[in-house]
Amino acid sequence: MIIGLLKEPAPETRVSLLPEHLTLLKKLQSTVLVERSAGETAFAEDEKYVEAGAAIASREDVLQQSDIVLSINLLSAIDINNLRAKVLLGVYQPLYNAALIQEWAAKGMSVFSMDMLPRTTRAQSMDVLSSQANIAGYKAVLLAANMYPRYFPMFMTAAGSVAPAKVLILGAGVAGLQAIATAKRLGAVVEVFDTRPAVKEEVMSLGAKFIEVEGAADAANAGGYAVEQSAEFMQRQKAKIAESVAKSDIIITTAQIPGKKAPVLITEEMISSMKNGSVIIDLAASTGGNTSLTVNNQTVVYKGVRIAGNAALPSDMPGDASKLYGKNILNFLQLIIDKEGKLNLNFEDDLVKGTCIAHAGTITNDRVKSLLS
Repeated sequence: MIIGLLKEPAPETRVSLLPEHLTLLKKLQSTVLVERSAGETAFAEDEKYVEAGAAIASREDVLQQSDIVLSINLLSAIDINNLRAKVLLGVYQPLYNAALIQEWAAKGMSVFSMDMLPRTTRAQSMDVLSSQANIAGYKAVLLAANMYPRYFPMFMTAAGSVAPAKVLILGAGVAGLQAIATAKRLGAVVEVFDTRPAVKEEVMSLGAKFIEVEGAADAANAGGYAVEQSAEFMQRQKAKIAESVAKSDIIITTAQIPGKKAPVLITEEMISSMKNGSVIIDLAASTGGNTSLTVNNQTVVYKGVRIAGNAALPSDMPGDASKLYGKNILNFLQLIIDKEGKLNLNFEDDLVKGTCIAHAGTITNDRVKSLLS
């Protein structure tokens, strides 16, 4: 079995596997073919991959000689035309790229997208969304601290006292909880909003105040994401959020709904109520954003408030982001490669079946099928 490791397109800095991950693949009777400079932006030089037993090759050779190709992001049309491998593994967001995945399926490829992995207890060691969201929550607070023109903690000095920053976090999933912990460590006062009452205890255990709005739709089976709410609830939610937004110095938003545009939680009117110098970090920017003014990969200034749309913060910490992502990938590869190093696609395994988007010339995932129909 030859596993191909591709260099990600800029501005992505992560890589699917680091040299330290290759030991386990040897035990699976698999060899690794690494595109030249694939790990360079994650501080993993080609020499380290060679020392770990991999071979270095051109992109074209990796695409043509590999049985399984690893790429975090979507492959280009040129890559697909050069591809000999019939198995692709990465984070392809098929609910937003259904038409492209259909094209890949028509070419007979088996496509596994790690963002579709069922979020069960057994799947935790393979959950790339959680491992990367943890980093995003951490980096979001540090980015906000760099952009915010005042202190985070309270300071009492001979020149006077400085009040602590007031941080509002919308969404208490993995990213939100890490953002809470990081903001508290920096000395901020933190409030948190989430439609799921079940997270209240976790939020409070981290020292933050939980903002409650009654009547939320049950999100227990949504895999850690937000779910669509009733119009009545949305009105109550809007009023509660508006109160907190007006007094916040920093807001970090994380709410997304799989396959749909991110819910707009902060309106232009709410942003107008914030103080000059305030900062919003929108982690849902790639799916439209949680504010009405968010632009992905850009910082918008509106009435003195800076709104940073950034859904790719894990790439700002490529060393650890690649380490955690690579471990997730290794754990999944053990499900589809047997001990003799042969491909073993067991679709009776709920994790293999759930992650597979296309196989044998057809789309296999029901949610992607429904989008195409």
